Amino acid sequence: MALLKTIRSILRNLRFWIVLAVWAASLLFVLFQGGKTALMLLVMISVLVVYLIAGGLGGIRRVHGQRSLSAEQEQGEALHAGEQVKVSLNFAVPGFLPMPYLIIREVMKRHNGETWSFEESVIPDFRGGGELMFQTPPLERGRYYFTETECVTEDIFGLIEHKGSFHVPGQFRVFPRTISIPGWRIMDKNSRLAGPQRAAASRRETTQINGVREYVYGDRISRIHWNATAKTGSWKSKEFEYDSVPKIMLILDAISAHYESDNHFELAVSTAASLINYASRERLCMGLATAGDQFKMFAPSENYSDRQRMMHHLVDVTADGYGDLQPKLEKSGRFIPSGAMFILISPQSGKKALELLRWADTRGFTPSHILVSSSESENNSKQGWVSMLQARGTFGCSVSSLHDLPAALGGGRP
Repeated sequence: MALLKTIRSILRNLRFWIVLAVWAASLLFVLFQGGKTALMLLVMISVLVVYLIAGGLGGIRRVHGQRSLSAEQEQGEALHAGEQVKVSLNFAVPGFLPMPYLIIREVMKRHNGETWSFEESVIPDFRGGGELMFQTPPLERGRYYFTETECVTEDIFGLIEHKGSFHVPGQFRVFPRTISIPGWRIMDKNSRLAGPQRAAASRRETTQINGVREYVYGDRISRIHWNATAKTGSWKSKEFEYDSVPKIMLILDAISAHYESDNHFELAVSTAASLINYASRERLCMGLATAGDQFKMFAPSENYSDRQRMMHHLVDVTADGYGDLQPKLEKSGRFIPSGAMFILISPQSGKKALELLRWADTRGFTPSHILVSSSESENNSKQGWVSMLQARGTFGCSVSSLHDLPAALGGGRP
């Protein structure tokens, strides 16, 4: 790419010097030869040179534009991994000089440094304006933003290339993939794995309204707050107080050595995000902790804004941790509420995972383990670990794909 840019720069300079040499030759022709023919030739070449200089100094150098994303993004709707974004770019080139075409180059960057380039040729209208529309490829979880937009054109003779650029801030977030979870076995008071969390299933919703929240997929029609929905133009639901609310703490393992690939870690992140959505629908008090290079914790909460902060954190989280998981939790575990359900989301099994679950038990937590497998074959080989946990009275399950999560949690297929 750098070599190609260098060659283009040399060619542009070469063309300029050729035009300048032709003008100098015509000037010398007038000075030494004279006559109407030589004078007319000098006038025509001078007009051409003035046109080329005017095209380089004005117009494209003052180009400006405006970028807009698809209607869903403008309305603030969440974009999840695997979806695409439609981008509309309106541009305007001031001036009156005609342009045969305009090449627009857009660069989109992800928070981890990955880049995507979009290049398209557009024919401007007689006012120098136009619109470019394109669609991004399916996007993965992360934060995305657009860099400076570059515009390139040539004069009508194709002699000199002119460039201009403008910057329109444009960024958006792509949330992790999620799946609807119909139910969770450890929330069932009739399950032998319910243990101390039995109160979770017996909690009752009072008739006292505690406010208004955003509509969550799965809310009953009776929960919809019709007045707030009519005033705001978006679906709103009633929020009620509860007699008792269990505290659940999700522990997301972000140790890089524990994962075989990026997709392996994405499955763990999607599992955590799906459970947060489940807690939002069931009005559970859930928190999140990610143990990576830095330990980040969100205290259990029923508040919608707190859960949104957890989801935004999952957009940026990476498997950048090192070492063992237990020392990180021992250092910061005092911030986890006493008696909380300790849900470990990790691909680690065996002695170290068992020691971590025992540590959680001795601290007064109720441990559970969601084992994230990298493949179906590994998932089958880990069933012995799950059976051992269940024999000890600890909830455990193994998932190799996000589609298997609802059944693994005991709630059936979505």
